[in-house]
Amino acid sequence: MNSGNQTDLSSSLLAGDTASRRLLPEIQKLELFLALVFFVAIHSLRQQKRHGLPVWPFVGMLPSLILGLRTNMYEWITDVLLRQNGTFTFRGPWFSNLNCVLTADPRNLEHLLKTKFSNFPKGEYFQSTVRDLLGDGIFNADDETWQRQRKTASIEFHSAKFRKLTSESLVELVHSRLLPVLEASIEEHETINLQDVLLRLTFDNVCMIAFGVDPGCLSLGLPEIPFARAFEEATEAMTMRFLMPTVIWRTMRFLNVGGEKKLKESIKGVDQFANDVIHTRKEELSLESDSNVSRSDILTIFMKLKDDGGKPFPDKFLKDICVNFILAGRDTSSVALAWFFWLLDQNKEVEKQILEEIHCIVNERKHSDKEEGEVPLVFRPDEVKRMEYLQAALSESLRLYPSVPVDHKEVLEDDVFPDGTVLKKGQKVIYAIYTMGRMESIWGKDCKEFKPERWLRDGRFMSESAYKFTAFNGGPRLCLGKDFAYYQMKFVAASILYRYHVKVVENSLVAPKLALTMYMKNGLKVMLSKRDEF
Repeated sequence: MNSGNQTDLSSSLLAGDTASRRLLPEIQKLELFLALVFFVAIHSLRQQKRHGLPVWPFVGMLPSLILGLRTNMYEWITDVLLRQNGTFTFRGPWFSNLNCVLTADPRNLEHLLKTKFSNFPKGEYFQSTVRDLLGDGIFNADDETWQRQRKTASIEFHSAKFRKLTSESLVELVHSRLLPVLEASIEEHETINLQDVLLRLTFDNVCMIAFGVDPGCLSLGLPEIPFARAFEEATEAMTMRFLMPTVIWRTMRFLNVGGEKKLKESIKGVDQFANDVIHTRKEELSLESDSNVSRSDILTIFMKLKDDGGKPFPDKFLKDICVNFILAGRDTSSVALAWFFWLLDQNKEVEKQILEEIHCIVNERKHSDKEEGEVPLVFRPDEVKRMEYLQAALSESLRLYPSVPVDHKEVLEDDVFPDGTVLKKGQKVIYAIYTMGRMESIWGKDCKEFKPERWLRDGRFMSESAYKFTAFNGGPRLCLGKDFAYYQMKFVAASILYRYHVKVVENSLVAPKLALTMYMKNGLKVMLSKRDEF
């Protein structure tokens, strides 16, 4: 019995020893794998000191980018750039085209926007990504195509006839549509999405300027306009292309699935509207006996021009021009105004000073005007021009929340930034305008404060360098509509503030949306009430 037990015990020990020997290689493999993972993690994290973010094998900095997308992308970029003294190189997955240099250094911006302008075009990557919507319009074009459009538009933008058209259309939109819509919200005691209302205003205005037509987006009841909805959805879907490898979105476009399917349908809506307007305008012009037609919209101007071969521009080119001008004119002013009213809600002292300036200007009107009893009060161009503190407050809003938070260039030939960053041919460069407004090295320790006074010298508004304040771009591509944008924003803001208190709804979640322009993700919900003194 004892002998049998000993035999069984020996057999068990022998079996256990054999199993241990078989398990040993597996344990060693696991230890080796864990050691490898630990080594890779430590190595990748050590790269953060040098490159600003962990650099992982195969996927590069993609994990950090994904985390940034889940929060506030612009704050994430800002945090990295501030840690890297204003410039860093993003390394994407080995199979992607996400590698780029990001910078917020004013010296670098002057280099790429002015000094070496010709070496930093929009580039093929940017153009191919947005071409489905923007085609070869001014926003997307380079070289001669861009120069021709800019020269023509510049001449028109500075003509007295065009300025008269824009100012008159703005008065009509504000007093016949905007104010009645705002008044209706007060009578019905309803909150209103001010961002949506302002987008409708600028959309109608830019369509009048670009196409010479009125889509009627801003009217009582705020009707749904298919073209406006299609345009907005197209710009949103287009943005997503920049956040994924080209091969993926192109495959999705080929298969007509996901966001690419939605984008295709939206672009079809945009094209249909533009083509209908072009066809109608051609018929109108063919019936004109006088070649010097009275219209001053962008579409008519380009229709009357000839290409290098002496032929009229094709319909596609005309459509591209108008769609680009709508993108440039619709979102920028309206989005800037939305952030402006949100900031005013948090800075009542600034609002008070703006109102004092407006009332002072109104009170200076000649006695004869008061006797005429001008009702409703319409701000005159010379009065809008004198609203210096209001312009300072709008500039301060654009500094903190630029309508275009980031922009893109491509390196034509090898170069070196003033800060020493080496640039290789074909490399993408992203300049972070949002980040620049939050850099102490540019604006001082109070850079995150909303402080219009930083723009004033002896009570007069003083602009800053375009390479320090890049909300309107800089160099040869400086925004053609900068003066009009300021006039439009000042006129609209003064017209609202003079009549109404604008109170942001409590607990509203206000955050930027990831798009070509800095929309508020959930809009701007406000309650309006009449001012006692009005």
